[in-house]
Parts: sequence; structure tokens; C-alpha cells
Amino acid sequence: MAKKQKKFKPREVPTKRQLSKWQRQAKMQRIMIIAAAIFLAGILGYVGYGYYDDEIKPLHRVVIEVNDTSFTTGYYVKVLKASTKGVEASQVYYVANLAANQIIQDELIRQGANSLGISVEAQEIDKTIKENKLPNDEIYRDIMATSLLREKLLENYFGSQLPDTMEQAHIQVMLVESEEVANSVITEMGGDKDFATLVDEFSCDPENSGDLGWLPKELMSSLIGDAAFSLEVGKVSRPIYDESVSKSIGYWLIQVTDKDEEKGVQAKAMLLSSEQEAEEVKAKLDSGEDFADLAKNHSQHESKDNGGELGWIKSGDMSDAFDKVAFKLESNKVSEPVKDESVQTKGGYWIVQVVERGERELDKDARDSLLAKRFNAWFKEREATSTINIDEEMASWAVERVTKGM
Repeated sequence: MAKKQKKFKPREVPTKRQLSKWQRQAKMQRIMIIAAAIFLAGILGYVGYGYYDDEIKPLHRVVIEVNDTSFTTGYYVKVLKASTKGVEASQVYYVANLAANQIIQDELIRQGANSLGISVEAQEIDKTIKENKLPNDEIYRDIMATSLLREKLLENYFGSQLPDTMEQAHIQVMLVESEEVANSVITEMGGDKDFATLVDEFSCDPENSGDLGWLPKELMSSLIGDAAFSLEVGKVSRPIYDESVSKSIGYWLIQVTDKDEEKGVQAKAMLLSSEQEAEEVKAKLDSGEDFADLAKNHSQHESKDNGGELGWIKSGDMSDAFDKVAFKLESNKVSEPVKDESVQTKGGYWIVQVVERGERELDKDARDSLLAKRFNAWFKEREATSTINIDEEMASWAVERVTKGM
């Protein structure tokens, strides 16, 4: 059976009018597509520029300058991230200051070492990174490089300047609170009591008192060193006053001006360096001198600028020694000197005894201490003569960046 052939309708030929309409429509579509593309590109460009301006561009700005060396915010962010691993977000600002100071210190050491011709090789850093199992990135490499430079400075530079032997003195020292106590100690040393026993009884700074062993003068304070290298062996120095030394003892003079069951007591007080000084000031108060004036001239407590006024205080606001007297004290009466070993006061008297003196080989502890002292002096000089700048705005930006990522 023969197939029935399908009939095709002849295609209609568009008129000129229809062609013109279609062309206009196609043109409008192209215009709309192009406009939409331009609009979208503009939006993306605006968003992208905003992201770049807010998140990328600041990373390339300088945040720290040390002489002719600059550190970008991006580098500072990396240091902060390395320094704040395991740290709570609230502590980042505190760590940030330490991190900035570390960058500055490391760069000063690097510049100083380079000026002396001291450097480290990449292979040395690789070895140290591997031995300490640290990430092999820019930050840790810089940290290890500085550590190696410091070691070379100590041993190769400062170590080479140290002699094998130095004149040294074997000394015993004691810090006491007043000249009166010092004279009493010196008198007792002429009797049967030995130095160690007297230290336990009278010293107000046990950690830095007693037998210090053999030391070169360079490792002593100027006051103690002058005495140790001028005294005859076996002799004891006169009391040597040191206004800069801190000691763990003080004496309160307290006056309570009002009492209240809820508020506690209203008081004013002075913190004096020694019992002797406290008794002298108490005598002046008893003779009619003004409490506020004496507090301003003698007290070592922060209330001195306010004439010793403490305001209303409750038990626990001050020390136990203070509370035991203040809350039992009769109103408007000045207490006797109150001994308090929980406070720090300035000023004391040294007693020095020279056991032996002579030229001796430096032991390891003395050598290490001398190297550290000379290195620190060298570093402080470099720091004092350097130009150091920190952009606080960018430093804060870096902290916020790190905090957000935690």
C-alpha cells in the first residue's frame, strides 16, 4: 500500500512591517540584557570593592615601623593568630600589646645583630623548626631566627668579651627597715649570733638577704658593690641607706573618724616605711601637727595625695593587720604603729659583710648573669636610639579581625 504523502503548507513570507517589528523587539532585548549585565557588574563591583576596602586593603597597610623596616597589618594579624591560640577572646587585647612589643624587640635584635655582622642561615632555621616541631611558616621562622641571633649575640659577641677570671667578693647581706634596727643587728653580730640567724630574725627581704656567695662587682648594686670592694675582709659595713629598694613590711598609723553598722568605719591612714619613722610621725601628731600634711609628706599609700583619707571601708577592704586595729579603734584617736607584712614599702638599710675577696674564675651562674646584663644594656641603648612607630588604629583593626575569627 502506497504511503500517503504529507502535504506541506508553504512558509509565509513576513512582511516588511513584521520584520521591522521583530528587529525592534530583538534590539530591545539586547539592550535590556546589556543593561542588566552592566547593572549586575556594578553591584558586584560595588560589593567587591567594599569587601576589598574593608577586608583586604587594610592588610597591606603599615602598622609597625622600626627604623627603616615596616610591618604590615597582615603580618601583625598572623603574629596575633599565632600568639592567641587557646586564648579567650577577652584576652586578645592584652596579648596584642605583647605581640606588638615582641615584633619590635625582635626587629631591634635583628638590626643590631646585622650591624655587628651576625646573621643566621636558612638551614639553621630549618633545623630549629624541625627540632621544636613548629609550623614552617613565616611567623615561626622569624621567631626562631631571632632566637638564634640572640644566642649568637650572647655567646659569640658578648661571650667573647668576658674574661675567664674576675675580681670577686664573697659577701653576706641583709636588708632591715631602719637605721635603728641596723645598729642593733651590727651590735649583735659582735656577740655570739651568726649572720644567718640574724637574717631570719631581722631581715625584711629574706629572698635577697643572706649569703650571696662569690660575685663580681658588676653583678652587685652600686651601694653594695662599693661596700664589698672597699671593706676589709671579715668586716661589717655601716648601715647603708637605699631609697630605691622595696621591702615586704610597713607600718600603719590609723585614725577612725566615724562608725556605722552598715557602712563600716570612716578612716584615714598613713603607711610608713619603718616602725622608727611611724613613731616619729606619731609623736608629731600627738604634738598637734596636721594629719593630712604629714600623710602627704610621709605616707607611701596611694591615699597620701588625699591627705590619707580612705573614706568608708568595711572589713576586708584593707589588710588583716589593718582591720584588727581599725575596727576596734576609738573614734578620733590615732593608733600606735601597726606592723603589716602584706604591704610593700620603699627604703631600707643594707648591712654588708665581706667573707673573702680575690681573683676567681667565673662560675656558670655568674657568667650567664653577666651576659644577660650586658645584652640587656646593649638592647636598651639600641631601643633608646631607634625610631619606633605603631599605628594604633590599624593595631585595633587587627585585634578586631582576629577576635572575629575566634
